[in-house]
Amino acid sequence: MQGEDQPTDRVRLPKSLFGALLPGNRSAVRLAITVLNIGTGNVFKGPKLLQDNGSSVLNNRMVGLSVGQMHTTGLSELVEITFSHQRQPSNMILTCVFWDVVKGDWDSQGCSTELGDERTICRCDHLTFFALLLRPILDQATAQTLTRISQAGCGVSMIFLAFTMVLYVALRLSLQRFKSEDAPKIHIALSSSLFLLNLTFLINVGSSPQGSPASCWARAAIFHYFLLCVFTWMGLEAFHLYLLAIRVFNTYFGHYFLKLSLLGWGLPALVVIGVGSSNSYGIYTIRNQENRTSLELCWFQKEPALYATVHGYFLVSFLFGAVVLALVAWKIFTLPSVTAGKEQGQTWKSVFTILGLSSLVGMTWGLAVLTPLGLSTIYIFTLFNSLQGVFIFCWFITLYFPRQSTTASSSGTARLDQVHSVSQE
Repeated sequence: MQGEDQPTDRVRLPKSLFGALLPGNRSAVRLAITVLNIGTGNVFKGPKLLQDNGSSVLNNRMVGLSVGQMHTTGLSELVEITFSHQRQPSNMILTCVFWDVVKGDWDSQGCSTELGDERTICRCDHLTFFALLLRPILDQATAQTLTRISQAGCGVSMIFLAFTMVLYVALRLSLQRFKSEDAPKIHIALSSSLFLLNLTFLINVGSSPQGSPASCWARAAIFHYFLLCVFTWMGLEAFHLYLLAIRVFNTYFGHYFLKLSLLGWGLPALVVIGVGSSNSYGIYTIRNQENRTSLELCWFQKEPALYATVHGYFLVSFLFGAVVLALVAWKIFTLPSVTAGKEQGQTWKSVFTILGLSSLVGMTWGLAVLTPLGLSTIYIFTLFNSLQGVFIFCWFITLYFPRQSTTASSSGTARLDQVHSVSQE
């Protein structure tokens, strides 16, 4: 093929393969390349395709390779098959597979997949029938499992968030300082918004979107509002942490918590009103390659509004929180008592402090950026993010029910020395 225009679909057979098949004086061997259209029936489907709703053989096309009369396996140089295709949706993935005549099913053992926008290269160590298997990144069974994990995690988080709010009320009634401190109020505002977000999520996922457009519009708007409230209060937690741990001086603001509340609850309302006025709420549908519906819920029906008011909004809040957390971590780990090792186990206390603060500024939400890496990261994100309420409860207990050695601490974010039980000096 050197010096010639290579076709978009092609097969490359290694030279070593023919060397093994042409012993002695033989100069020719029978080479067969078969291209089959397997159609829409059950031939060459197998259990993997029949059970996995949404999966299919790309273009119903498979390619068979054979050289001579030998059953060729375990090649040292791999066979290369290039499939051309259209750009696939982001929620679908292509995998190189071969037909296992023993199992009567598709398998990928011995094959690797090199993905491209409009072509995919399969490299395999044997000769048989090959195809590209097109399947959703989240098949139906996986989606149901992730939904159950999210529902269970949100339910557990709601219980612990309720405990957190009850403990705050009890402490406020028993301790005078709780009526004036702003840090616990901000923690409770975040806990309240997260509790309501989990509640609306459970209602939205558990309810059918098929109904009156007004009710679906209302569910989407309410869910969107509390989601933005959570993002906003996580940003305000980071702002408060910045004032008290980084800036330290000249941090007094009149009616401070009132202003935070107007921003924390008011800004999301303005965004929701703007989105609602543009008629962006409705039934959100995710379809697979065969145009079959895999998920429906009351959410956004216009993706530009989703990207701007959810993805963009979250990105601003997350990046601000990440920067503040990094500055706080740097300040904690450069404290004299940590660097000099004056307290045994001080480094571990520093690590646990950063982990606790990360639950307040929403670092678990940042795991979303890792989900394209594979299914395992999706499970990790789903589990840790749905349990944010549990992490906040543990942090609240650590701050306000400390051991005897730290009873002098009055607020986890009131001063860096109080979070860490060491001096800033």
